[in-house]
Amino acid sequence: MTEQTYCDRLVQDTPFLMGHGRLSEQQVDRIILQLNRYYPQILSNKDAEKFRNPKASLRVRLCDLLGHLQRSNERDCQEFYRALYIHAQPLHSHLPSRHTLQNSDCTELDSGTGSQELSDRGPVAFLACLGLAAGLALLVYCCPPDPKVLPGARRVLGFSPVIVDRHVSRFLLAFLTDDLGGL
Repeated sequence: MTEQTYCDRLVQDTPFLMGHGRLSEQQVDRIILQLNRYYPQILSNKDAEKFRNPKASLRVRLCDLLGHLQRSNERDCQEFYRALYIHAQPLHSHLPSRHTLQNSDCTELDSGTGSQELSDRGPVAFLACLGLAAGLALLVYCCPPDPKVLPGARRVLGFSPVIVDRHVSRFLLAFLTDDLGGL
């Protein structure tokens, strides 16, 4: 498979970028201003004024801008993607061309169903599970087997096998015995 150019990616991403509510007027204006100020050879002052015309709708202006960039060279399209990354990073990470590039090596994987289920849970759920596991590990491995030290912990752990899976409950029940050498 040949590598996609930035112009090819822009053609692929244009319908996505044109979707309702994808880019705000402020984001489009910032992208236009960046391309005009830092790269006047990409967007001249006249082009920038045309693409920032408040009398035209956002959709028309964005369509004209993307069409102008598609007719230009590779470097211009690359600078558009750089500006898009700077001013609309969440949108940039969801571009169809980025998903195509990421999945090009993994042709046998389904694009999204399994990975989105995991990523939807977020880092808080991961940290909560990690904290629970670390807490249980500390209780099991660091607490001395003397029943006088933590009698409350032994009572709580005595009821936890009812809730926890049977594989984990064996280790929790071993904690309740005075002789931990029998594992």
